[in-house]
Amino acid sequence: MTAAKQKAPKMDAMQEILDKQKAAFIAQGPTGYEQRIKELDRIGTAIRQRCDQIVDAMVEDFGSRSRHEILIAEINTTLSIIHYTKKNLKKWMRPRKRCVGMIFMPGKARVYMEPLGVVGVISPWNYPFYLAMVPVISALAAGNRVMLKPSVFTPRTSQCMKDLFGAVFEPEKVSVIFSGPGVGSAFSNLAFDHICFTGSTSVGRQVMRAASENLTPVTLELGGKSPAIIAHDYDIVAGAERIAHGKCFNAGQTCIAPDYALAPEGKVDQFVEAFQNAIHIFYPTLAKNSDYTAIITQRHFERLHTGLKDAEEKGAKVISINPAKETLDPADKKIAPTLVLGGNDDMILLQDEIFGPILPVVPYSDLDQAIAYVNARPKPLALYYFSNQKPWINKILHMTQSGGVTINNTLLHVAQDDLPFGGVGPSGMGAYHGPEGFETFSNKRGVFFQGSPSSHKLIRPPYSKGLEKILRFLIDR
Repeated sequence: MTAAKQKAPKMDAMQEILDKQKAAFIAQGPTGYEQRIKELDRIGTAIRQRCDQIVDAMVEDFGSRSRHEILIAEINTTLSIIHYTKKNLKKWMRPRKRCVGMIFMPGKARVYMEPLGVVGVISPWNYPFYLAMVPVISALAAGNRVMLKPSVFTPRTSQCMKDLFGAVFEPEKVSVIFSGPGVGSAFSNLAFDHICFTGSTSVGRQVMRAASENLTPVTLELGGKSPAIIAHDYDIVAGAERIAHGKCFNAGQTCIAPDYALAPEGKVDQFVEAFQNAIHIFYPTLAKNSDYTAIITQRHFERLHTGLKDAEEKGAKVISINPAKETLDPADKKIAPTLVLGGNDDMILLQDEIFGPILPVVPYSDLDQAIAYVNARPKPLALYYFSNQKPWINKILHMTQSGGVTINNTLLHVAQDDLPFGGVGPSGMGAYHGPEGFETFSNKRGVFFQGSPSSHKLIRPPYSKGLEKILRFLIDR
């Protein structure tokens, strides 16, 4: 059977689901506040009931993944966003007052937050539950219906989500589409009212290109090379420890993981020693340590080794940190935390997003040089700056661009429910989380209410000299 013949039935099945969701949205109209709260409650209850099952599924999908990190970054964060959304939903749904021009008085202007219709969510494998659930929750809170296409690399987690949503909603409200050859591109070609994609920049371009055929708006969260900069004034040991944690959380398979570190000249050796000591404390062993996550697939595992080999061949010093000096079985797909010194822009690791427990360390002389280094590269999804000097912090914030920032730590801005999360330029477009999540999946509908008596007669023909005087007054004021 040809690829085209295989693709057609999948496209037809997805189109049928989309048609049913759109028809149900039109027939039933937007859900009210009470119904949306009930839906969020049911999702939260279903997650709590299936918590262990979800955790087990992710551990199996990765081969080895920290259960504690799953609870921290997947389960608790998802439940937190549900709680936060419920707390603020009534305020977000209220019509918003706007000003009315003097010539149009008496009258009122309001912005109504209305659902778009059907939202398509394409989620990644690295945080397969959280990065699927949060946009779904935001879309439902805004009154939409949702079709979710999770990653092909995490089938057990995808099945858990399919079972969860199947127990809570009818397919006309939420449907989970299992991945397979051709499904991703076919999904992107559907005429959704909005698409939210999380993944690589290259695939993001494909999604945006496909969505443009239907004039479907997109939210893209893409990643990139996120820098971590330690200022001259900051404790190098504390900075190294926090960067080590951010780099090795989920074995570096985090879209906002520090992708390279900028350390002051003269302090690189101290940084290396502190980073190594932190790894020894965090992970006394690696091979059978359930706290240390494996690389998701053999292909990703080999890609990281290719990057390390390329760096060594081009003159970099590669420092593998293996506290117990264990032999790591390639079949387990674990890579020891690794520092790369003396890198240059010709190396793969300094060009592409790493997405693994490998950290190039680049020395810099002063803040201007560090800023120039960051700005010479595509705008990152995240930026981390370690300093206690407010003027330096303000300069970094003023002179660089990134999707988000954490000062004096890593990763934590994404866990703040009230902050928007998204990229800028090559690292993405649009944002969700917080009120921005509700707004992203809403149509801001402007409504003008004409009061009485109306001034409309003044601005229709035949035009009087009195109107001209009024217009001149408004122009010259």
